[in-house]
Amino acid sequence: MSDALPAFNDANFEAEVKESSQPVLVDFGAEWCGPCRALAPIVEELATEYDGRLKVGTVDIDTSKQVAAQFGIMSVPTIIFFKDGQPVDKVVGLRPKAELKTRIDGLLG
Repeated sequence: MSDALPAFNDANFEAEVKESSQPVLVDFGAEWCGPCRALAPIVEELATEYDGRLKVGTVDIDTSKQVAAQFGIMSVPTIIFFKDGQPVDKVVGLRPKAELKTRIDGLLG
C-alpha cells in the first residue's frame, strides 16, 4: 500500500470514486502482500504522470472489507478502473507499467 496516494475506504469510496468527475484508478491491496508492495511505486509513478487527468488511490482490503466485497476482490493486487462512477476495466496481479499505461490511455481515450 502506498502512503503517498489517497486512501479510499468504506466511508469515502462513494464520494471519492463513484462521484468523481475524473476517471479513477483504484489499487486494491494489503500490507502483508508482497506483490502489492512491488506494485505501489508503479502506481505512484502513474499518479504523477497522469496528474490532472486521472485520480489514483488505494484501498486496503483488510480495513475496507465492504468495498472489497462489493467489487469481488478475491486476490491482491487488483486494480479497477472507474469511469463515470462505474468499473470499466480490471487487472489482477502484478503487471508491468507499460500494460497499465495502455489501459489508462484507452480509458482516457
